Amino acid sequence: MRVLIIILLVVAGEWVHAQSPTTFILLRHAEKVNDGTGDPELSEAGVLRAKNLMNLLQKNAIDAIYSTPYKRTRNTVMPLATTRMLPVQDYDGLTMEQIDHMIGKHGGGTVLVVGHSNTIPGIVNFLTGKNEYKNFEETEYGNLIIVTVFEKGKKTSVTWITY
Repeated sequence: MRVLIIILLVVAGEWVHAQSPTTFILLRHAEKVNDGTGDPELSEAGVLRAKNLMNLLQKNAIDAIYSTPYKRTRNTVMPLATTRMLPVQDYDGLTMEQIDHMIGKHGGGTVLVVGHSNTIPGIVNFLTGKNEYKNFEETEYGNLIIVTVFEKGKKTSVTWITY
């Protein structure tokens, strides 16, 4: 009887975990300096936007922060990461297997992912199983897309705001 109860508890725990949605907060990096390099810093406007992002999200539950390995992406989330005492983990914005890994590692949690004008829309499309979201314009900043994933590619909810 004890074995049966233990099995039922394990199965129930797995079912509850499987039913918990994973939330992705996805955004493009803040404004960058046009210095002709492949890895520019944030501009003054970008630094201000990074602070605004910190103020916007500082009270939200965030389990992990991911960034492509560039100054502009890392510095966009660094104020929030520092305040929350969370490490900024690197990921490749063009490798969707890493997004699957994030779902597996942080299932039921909230993951903040910062990328680029040509990667964030692709991640939204990957999570929703649709091809609705196009690359951002080069001058387009401040989009924050929240994708709640109940079942990747099938059951998702998308909220788009600007900050």
